[in-house]
Amino acid sequence: MKKTIGIIVLLILVSSWLLTGCQNENSLSPRNPVTLTVWHNYGGQMKNTMDEMVDEFNATVGAEKGIILSVTSISGSDTLHEKLTMAAKGDPGAPQLPDITTAYPKTALTLAQEGLLADIGEQFTQEELSAYVPQFLEEGRLMNGKLYVFPIAKSTEVLFVNKTIFNRFAKDMGVSFKDLKTFEGIVKVAGKYYEWSDKQTPDIKNDGKTFFMPDSLFNFVLVGCEQMGDDFVRDNRLDFSIQAFSKVWDCFYEPAVRGHVAIFDGYSSDLAKTGDVVCNTGSTAGVLFLPSVVTYADNTTEPTDYAIMSYPVFEGGKKIAIQRGGGICCIKSTKEKEYAAGIFLKWFTEPKQNLRFLSSTGYLPVTVKAFGDVMTKEIDNVSDVNIKKILSTAIEMQKEYDFYIPPLFDDFDKLQKEYESRLKQIAAESREEYQKLLDSKDANTAFQMVSEGVFDNFISRSFQ
Repeated sequence: MKKTIGIIVLLILVSSWLLTGCQNENSLSPRNPVTLTVWHNYGGQMKNTMDEMVDEFNATVGAEKGIILSVTSISGSDTLHEKLTMAAKGDPGAPQLPDITTAYPKTALTLAQEGLLADIGEQFTQEELSAYVPQFLEEGRLMNGKLYVFPIAKSTEVLFVNKTIFNRFAKDMGVSFKDLKTFEGIVKVAGKYYEWSDKQTPDIKNDGKTFFMPDSLFNFVLVGCEQMGDDFVRDNRLDFSIQAFSKVWDCFYEPAVRGHVAIFDGYSSDLAKTGDVVCNTGSTAGVLFLPSVVTYADNTTEPTDYAIMSYPVFEGGKKIAIQRGGGICCIKSTKEKEYAAGIFLKWFTEPKQNLRFLSSTGYLPVTVKAFGDVMTKEIDNVSDVNIKKILSTAIEMQKEYDFYIPPLFDDFDKLQKEYESRLKQIAAESREEYQKLLDSKDANTAFQMVSEGVFDNFISRSFQ
């Protein structure tokens, strides 16, 4: 009897779900279309592609189903974040929220906490959701397992290497690209590069060049610790007691003081333009900023040819790289609009559409299928050489790497900025003192003198 009642209840629930779905679908009509207002942060070439895809959706699936997308705001990421948070908090003069918007998780969390976001996962079956890269979906589950940010494009970090410079140096010093697969290997090569470049000007002492720069020192430590099995952020605080941190520290502080690794307030692509770094870790989206030509200090120029390699791993560590990128949020409104938003997202993230949207960028597609045979075939149709290299590397990383999702809490950005600012400051101060000591001391003695007590002093200061 209990079993029969259970089956009846289950049938009622399933029938109710199916009926709701049918009602939502039947409520859409080409004669009386639903309009979805859209905000997004895609500019430049991506804006043109987004405009084309919105027009295509409106003319095809939208026309058939009765859905019209209307883009009412295009802003940079920071401006969009400000507008959305103003609207979420009801600040005076805040604009009315759109029906769907691009957003990063930190922005979406503010909206979700105010009860303003719909669970877009409700518009997908489990079978449909299984088509997406699981980690990409997981990043959008901000509260209570609900899917508030739906992935449409993601990024990770890779290693960019200027082959033109590297090959010239490698031939003389007996190093190879295999040496760049680990961070410890990169640091060793950086030391050899400093020595090699210093010898190019024998009349000037200690003028060797830097070799490497991590675009984000915070990502460098977060992922490095994860690779070695430790969490650098615990209970919303930085944990300097873990063994992995000291290893990450050693791979930045000493080579930075010695001039092998860059200390720079800016993006590594700026140093790459002048040949002041040979390689760097950075976002796949940064591929668009790789220089086609290096302009040296004496105004001579040289064309570039880049190798794009998988993200390096600390020796003995696991293959882990960071996962970043926003997605689309659906603002709570009517069931019809939320259902319509789901239809658009299903269309937009189909491999064909998704790859077309991303084909001129360094962003990555979001479905397992797109990462497989589809992207492999599409690579041949991509005209930009560096984009081809990014896609090829991304395919390999998707197979071999786990993707790390950074923690999400109110002071996370503040911690990141404070950590990077202090680390750069203390490294720069040590570097300046080190250079002065080189006039009277050998390099090892000079480093020992400037580095004494620095590590303990750095970790003893409060970060909060």
